[in-house]
Amino acid sequence: MADLSLIIKPWVTEKANALSRMGKYVFMVKPEATKNEVRKALKKLYGVDAVKVDVVNARGRKRRFMRTFTPGRRYKKAIVTLKTGQTLDIIPK
Repeated sequence: MADLSLIIKPWVTEKANALSRMGKYVFMVKPEATKNEVRKALKKLYGVDAVKVDVVNARGRKRRFMRTFTPGRRYKKAIVTLKTGQTLDIIPK
């Protein structure tokens, strides 16, 4: 069963905006989310059908404080390709 809290927020950047014109949308998801769970959560949350879901595990940037470096927060992104003809209105224009 897909948990709706798996999708944290839409990822809004210039690159994500360009991808949305091609029917691909980017979301920040929880690290334990799988492709099938993201697909089911999108179906419940937005009522759209995902044809393809790609997942990217991104490591955090290193942060420097005086002489020490600490790792930044890791995050996971899901790039979702929707069925042709379906759109989402999540990207501000």
